[in-house]
Formats: sequence, C-alpha cells, structure tokens
Amino acid sequence: MNPTVAQHSYTPTYIAHDDLPLKGVRVLEISHMIMGPATGMTLADLGAEVIKVEPVDGDRTRRLKSAGIGYFPVFNRNKQSFAVDLKSAEGQKLVRELAAKADILLENFRDDSLLQYGLDYDSLSRANPRLIYVSLKGFLSGPYRNRTALDEVVQMMGGLAYVNGGENRPQRAAASVNDILGGQFGVIGALSALYERDRTGKGKHIRSGLFETNLLLVAQFITQFELTGVPPTPMGAKREPPWGVYDLFDTSDGGRIFVAVVSDAQWKTFAAQFMPAGWAGDARLFSAIDREAARPWVVPAVAEVLKQWTMADLCAALEKANLSYAPVNQPHDLLKDPHLTQGGALMPTVLPGGEHISTPALPLEMNGQKVGKRSDPPKVGEHTVAILKSLGLDDESIALLRANGKIGG
Repeated sequence: MNPTVAQHSYTPTYIAHDDLPLKGVRVLEISHMIMGPATGMTLADLGAEVIKVEPVDGDRTRRLKSAGIGYFPVFNRNKQSFAVDLKSAEGQKLVRELAAKADILLENFRDDSLLQYGLDYDSLSRANPRLIYVSLKGFLSGPYRNRTALDEVVQMMGGLAYVNGGENRPQRAAASVNDILGGQFGVIGALSALYERDRTGKGKHIRSGLFETNLLLVAQFITQFELTGVPPTPMGAKREPPWGVYDLFDTSDGGRIFVAVVSDAQWKTFAAQFMPAGWAGDARLFSAIDREAARPWVVPAVAEVLKQWTMADLCAALEKANLSYAPVNQPHDLLKDPHLTQGGALMPTVLPGGEHISTPALPLEMNGQKVGKRSDPPKVGEHTVAILKSLGLDDESIALLRANGKIGG
C-alpha cells in the first residue's frame, strides 16, 4: 500500500447527468466478455443511454468465477439490461426495432453470427442510414480477418508476451490490455463518426481490432529493431537499465520500492540527501553514462543505504525531494490508496446479488470534474419490460413473449 505522504486537499465532484456530453445518444450493445462491454461502459459513463442486449439467462460473464469474476461488475455500470432470445425470430425482430431507433450499435461477435439474424451493418443501415455500427474484432481487414482471437492470442502472436516475459518464456500482460484499449479505439471511432454524421446525415461502419491494438503497444520495440538491428530484451530477463539507479530496493520493514534516478540533476539531489558524504561530488558518477557503467558497485551501495529506511519514511523523503519512486503494490492495495480514495477515482458499486465493491471511474476529468456512476450493473433483464413498452408492446404481448421464453426479466 502507498504509505502516507504529504497530501493536497481535494474534494471530488462529478458531472451532473444533464451535463454529460453524450446525453441523448442511444447505444445498443450486443456484446460479451470485455472488449464490447468496455466500449459500452465508456459511452454510458459519458452520458449515452446504453441498452445491453443479453441472453434470456444473462451474459455468461455474470457467472464467471476466479480470474473472470470481475468482468461483469467492472464493465457494465450505467446500462440497461434487455434480455432476449436472439436466436428466435421474435427476438431478432425486437432488436432490429431497437436498432432502428439507435445512434450507435456495438457488437463483438463473429461477422456471420449477426448476419444470420439480419443484424449485420448492411441490413440495419438500410432501415436506419444514420446508424453508426461499431464492430469490435480480433483482426481488421487482411488475411486474418475471420480468425477467432483472444487478448492472450494477440499478445503471443504480436510480441507483447515476448517483451513482457523472460528469455524463452513469453508471459502475457495480466491485464486485458488489448481488450480494454481496443474498446477505447471503438469509442474513438464511434465519436468521430457521430461528429461526421452531423455534417453528412449518414452513419458509418467502424471496426476496431485486438491484433492491431497490440501492434500499437509494441510499436516502440519494432522501431527499436528497425533503427538498431537489436531486438528488445524481455522485461523478465536479466537486463541492465540505461541509468545508474533504476531498481527495486528493500526497506527495513520488509517492503519493496522502485526508485528511479535518471537525470544529472536528480542524481545530485539523491546523492546529497540519501547517500554518504562525498557521493554527490564523486567524479566517477558525473554523467548518466558514468553512472550506468558504475552500476555493479553503485546499486549494491544504494541498496545498503535504502535498506536502513522504513517504507513510510523513505516514501516521504523521496516525495519531498521530488524524486520518482513507487512502492510495490498488489492491485487490491489500491483500494486504500489515498490519491484514489480522496480523488474520487473509486466508486462504491452494488452488484445484482447485493455485494458491495469499488469500481474505477473513467480516468479523465472535464473542467476538473470526474465522470461518475448513474446506476449499478443491472440485473438480468431488469429493463426488458420498460424497453418493450417503449416499442409499443402491451402487457399481453409482453406476457406472451415471456411465457414462450423469448425474453427474460
């Protein structure tokens, strides 16, 4: 956990619903897992009305356990749930009616899955030429277009697992980085098309791809090879950083902390305030190149000095000296991080089963205000009846659909 250091006073405020930038935009989300729901959540947080289309028994991510247990709780706030049998003619007709009134449709299924239901872009855009149709896929156009992909698949084939692992031991990034970032490119595409529609009156088909997202994440390593002919050393392999102090260190109370001293000015500050007398003026450590060459004896000496500090005192001293540092945390330690808790970045959330958790707000501010939560993740089909009534169905028709297993909720 991040030890207590000097804090700036801050009281978070959130943008009022009526002032959210996407208020009045209707989104139909036909998706599952992470990439689609992350896209829908971002649009919902920004004020859009997002209707989540899910099976009668619910999105299967609702039932995941272990490492997948956080998928649904994190990415489905601020949405309405419309539970429908999409394999039935009745269900398909209802979703087509919703699409006819939507500004944006999100989907992350195989192309032929929605085509067979008449829910593909060509079919829906004929009825609603203003529709912006966002397809979230494994691959964009090219030989791999129809392949099935997962975040781990594109991390392996896209080199991210290689640079993240050790020698001959690729390791995926634990977070679903391509799913989440790829979803945000879906948002960017949707908002760009929405802006363009104001000029043209026409919607557009947007595609965002996991593999191409991964390409952007590893682009710096590709360029490194192109310019030097040397491939990157995997992060998990034994590698020497290009700075004298850029390492993990132990503290006296059993903590671990990362300390980075990268510039000449930072070195002078660090040496004067943390190291024994004489270090700040040592000619052998005058430049960054000198300090990099001296790592074999500098790093052990720094480690011996820093190990005399407690974590809290060392963090406070590094903060005061304006030096870069980071206690080594586990993800759950962030629940007690003072910057996040006092800054309003963690929002209390109640799940359909009654569990109370904290979920992160979107990582942005507008005029100093954060984008907040209007509603918790919905129960399966929580809004089905209200949505059907908005389409003009009466109670008798709705009851018949439910009795025949075509809707849930």
